[in-house]
Amino acid sequence: FFLQITSPSQSVSFYRTVIALEEIIVSKPGDNATLSCIHREPERRLKDLRVYWQIADDPEDCSVVHALISGQDNESEQCIHFKNRTRLFWDRLEKGDFSLLLLNLSKSDEHTYKCVVLQRTEYTKLIHQAKVVLSLAASYSQPILSGPIRNNDSAGEEVTFSCKSGNGYPKPNVYWINKTDNSHLDPSELNITLHADGTYSVSSTLKVKATSNVQIECSIENKILHENLSANYTQQNQSNGSSTESHKNVEKNGRGAQAAGIVSVVILIGLLVGLTCWLWRRRSSKLISYTGNE
Repeated sequence: FFLQITSPSQSVSFYRTVIALEEIIVSKPGDNATLSCIHREPERRLKDLRVYWQIADDPEDCSVVHALISGQDNESEQCIHFKNRTRLFWDRLEKGDFSLLLLNLSKSDEHTYKCVVLQRTEYTKLIHQAKVVLSLAASYSQPILSGPIRNNDSAGEEVTFSCKSGNGYPKPNVYWINKTDNSHLDPSELNITLHADGTYSVSSTLKVKATSNVQIECSIENKILHENLSANYTQQNQSNGSSTESHKNVEKNGRGAQAAGIVSVVILIGLLVGLTCWLWRRRSSKLISYTGNE
């Protein structure tokens, strides 16, 4: 069944496999995670208990992640990689909660962990154990897909598409899909970059021959989270957008030409009026001169 736990920056999801008594914790690099180990039997005195957290899948690499002996943390055998990065919940210990808080997760923390609780009275006996599988994962951002703007008469030309996404973990699978027949296309270029916070960004390009109706999809897959984010590009929509813009430009140019024509007519009328006035005045001056001579 599915449960939720909380880390400092986001909620962290984990699954419990009841048959195997294991938990699978999925968390983001740099976050904290709680590895659960709960013993629900009657309370016992801490001074009689020994609690060991170990790496189960590679014990030779690190035999002790955290140790509690007689009610006190014991760092003498703790692996260097986990120094100052592990905490027990002291207010829960006497209630049988021996869960471990692991700080500032990194790729090297991906292991199967084992919690072993021993009781020591007259002799030492195992009273509880649990396993936790820790995997790191982070969702990628919604991919941004960009492509050329071409008219329908550009069929046959080579065009380039670009797809980008980031802030995810682990490395993604990138798929280019021709949506007209759902066939997969090989990318022309694929670059995956690891950042300081442990997450990845991805950038990919695709070069194809343009058709009258190109429909391309870029898909970013995160297998651990079972996420598949996609972005689509439709050539026809881009062409229609281009045609609409061209139509606007034609209308704009038409209005400009019409305005220029009106101005020209006004200027021409003004010139004709001025010429008429000048001729009338000249004729009037000649008549006055002629009358004066008589």
